[in-house]
Amino acid sequence: MTWTFTDDVDVFLDAAGASLAARPAENTLVLTVTATLRRDGPRAYGDAAPLLGWWRGTDGGVGGTLVQTPPHPPLLGAVVPEAVGPLAAALPLTRINADRVTAEALAAAWPGHRVDQEQRLHRLGTLIPPFPAPPGRPRAAATADRALLVRWHRAFADEVGQGAAHAERQVDERTASGGLTLWEADGVPVSMAGASPRLAGMVRIATVYTPPEHRGRGYAAAVTAEISRAAREAGAQEVLLFTDLANPTSNGVYRRIGYRPVSDRLLISAVER
Repeated sequence: MTWTFTDDVDVFLDAAGASLAARPAENTLVLTVTATLRRDGPRAYGDAAPLLGWWRGTDGGVGGTLVQTPPHPPLLGAVVPEAVGPLAAALPLTRINADRVTAEALAAAWPGHRVDQEQRLHRLGTLIPPFPAPPGRPRAAATADRALLVRWHRAFADEVGQGAAHAERQVDERTASGGLTLWEADGVPVSMAGASPRLAGMVRIATVYTPPEHRGRGYAAAVTAEISRAAREAGAQEVLLFTDLANPTSNGVYRRIGYRPVSDRLLISAVER
């Protein structure tokens, strides 16, 4: 009952891929990060090599996964309770991104801790498009939109406290795959939403952004409903998204169009007392 670590994404997925795919909602972040590492190489997120780990129980099954892509903190997928203690013993953790129960269990052994971010994972139930719909229409993003999309990705990253170092790559990949949708009003883009590639039947909606001058008119709800509909019609069995629990407005928007809570995640850091 030990954790095994590697910097080789293929070795990791050979060991843990089936376990990740069996629970795509709980493992959505690990699935998308490892897909990016497999596609773009081990330096996809930074100059340092990634750290990937999995834990096996007495039955030989994988009961926990971890991915760290420096400078980002370690990210846990679904982890059984009995794997938490061995993880703390195996790695000198001072920061973690995990489901609420696991994060709090790890932080209990630290001298002190602070919660840097609380997120809630939502799953699409019955889609409820906004009615009446706001003025305008959706359309797929195109290469001609690149400068605008990069600017909006960077603005989104600033607002949510994330790095925007890979905005250009993200825009290019999502545009090429049809994973970016714009809402236009009077021929002018006023909002956008992105979607991850389908993995294990799962698509995650991300980077929903409306510039401040266009907010409060229902554009975000409309573009999110449209990209969610397209994902489901294209075959996604799970359509997911994360919200920041500190933003009641966005949480309300997604509830109204049919998203329902699944679980909470914490980004948590150790502090000295």
